Amino acid sequence: MSRTHGTRLYNPYQDLHLPSQTLYHLPTSPEYLFTEESVHQRRSWGENLTFYTGSAYLSSSIAGGAAGFFSAFRSFEPTDTLKLKVNRILNSSGHSGRVWGNRVGVVGLIYAGLESGIVAITDRDDVWSSVAAGLGTGAVCRAARGVRSAAVAGALGGLAAGSVVAGKQALKKYAMI
Repeated sequence: MSRTHGTRLYNPYQDLHLPSQTLYHLPTSPEYLFTEESVHQRRSWGENLTFYTGSAYLSSSIAGGAAGFFSAFRSFEPTDTLKLKVNRILNSSGHSGRVWGNRVGVVGLIYAGLESGIVAITDRDDVWSSVAAGLGTGAVCRAARGVRSAAVAGALGGLAAGSVVAGKQALKKYAMI
């Protein structure tokens, strides 16, 4: 591309008289549309739903894929070719990963919905909201197997949620993250 004599390139910032360094200084804190949003320092229900469901699905898919990988090794036969062994590994790890991911992803979905509902009703985002959501999630997931199974699963879910939140707070306090 050749330029003819007497022409210049267009500069859209020429009339602003600003140094280019200050032009792109963006704020580091979130900008809220409403002042009520800045008072509550927590994720919205949609962000909770996405975070808990996605992280539960991803982590359990990886764990399920690893379990399927080792299961495929146990099912090898001496006459299997390399191509058949690779196929067996891929099929087994893919199947186990999907199954585990879907099961635990649904648990994350139920937990996120319950926790967001509890926080919306009580307007408190604390350890007890997480424990109550864990209790409810365990009970809902095992409700089809009977009252006793739902009660045990609810207690385990509450303990798990409480220990995760307490561990997170201890990590923040002592590891200064």
